[in-house]
Order: sequence, then C-alpha cells, then structure tokens
Amino acid sequence: MDAERPLRADARRNKQQILEAARAAFTIDGVGVSLDEIARRAGVGPGTVHRHFPTKKQLYDAIVTVHLDELRQEAQAALDNGDEGAGFFPYLTELIERAGPKQDVTEALAAAGAEPGPVAQQAAADLREVFGALLNGAQKSGAVRGDVNAEDVQAVVVAALAAQRYRKDGGRIADLILGCLRP
Repeated sequence: MDAERPLRADARRNKQQILEAARAAFTIDGVGVSLDEIARRAGVGPGTVHRHFPTKKQLYDAIVTVHLDELRQEAQAALDNGDEGAGFFPYLTELIERAGPKQDVTEALAAAGAEPGPVAQQAAADLREVFGALLNGAQKSGAVRGDVNAEDVQAVVVAALAAQRYRKDGGRIADLILGCLRP
C-alpha cells in the first residue's frame, strides 16, 4: 500500500511513532512484546499498527531497514565531505557512540531468529557498498591501513562496542581499539 501512493502526513507521523515505539519496546522488553502493546506505546490504535505492519516480521524488517539506511546515509555524508581519510574515523566514532540502543535492538531481533526480508537485505547491500567506498578512500588517503577489509573493520567496531559497554570510559577504550586501523 505504501508503494502505491504517498502516505498522508498523519499516516507518516503514525508510522514513525510506531517504529520508534517498537524500537524502544524491543530494546527494553525483547521481541515478545505484542503489536497491541507497541500500538499503546506509540499512542495509536492497534488497527493503525496492523495497517502499517500486518505482522511482527514486517515490523522487524522495517526497523532493521531504517537502521541500515541511517547508517548508509551517515557513511554517504562522510564520503561526500571530499576527504574520506578525514571522515572515516569520525563516522566510526559516531557509529559506536550511538550504537548502544540500536545494537540492543539488532541483538534482540537476531536472537528471535528474525531473518531480514528483501528490503532490509537491499539496505544492507547499499550500506556495504557505500562503506566499502569510504574505506577504500580512507585507505587511498593513507588514513587507514591498506591490509584491512570491511569485515575487519566490522570486527573492530564490534570489539569497540563491547568495550564501551564494559568500561565506563568506553569512549577512550573505543579510540584505542580503533587505533589498530591506523597505519
């Protein structure tokens, strides 16, 4: 239905409220939270949630897609600044600083066995493409070691996220961990 015609302003607002409420609900209460409870938290009726997201799986996919698209847009902004070397580490630092709640949602969805649908898979592919260009540009500028690939960077970011959760001075330890990517 959304692809056929644009949503009215109130419908867009409701959809956004639903996504925000679902993200928070999954983070706090896990994936067992019902669509009706998400509707209550979003301040909309259950029918509104079910109209936008007939199944919880569709809601998962929407949350994952939004998250991946946000990351892609941020990577694209870092790429578009004209100096990938200067944009690479601030992008990763911002990603790590803001990832706490988003990572909780991702972990909750993965634990529930929610496999991303085709739209979320395409969003992931788009993110990989933009991030690969950002990494390649940072390597060409000499800001990042030439012997690392995107999977290496992902593992380093995961390590920095784990350190941030473990240590109160997580930003400091995350900087130390990201330092391994520098030449």
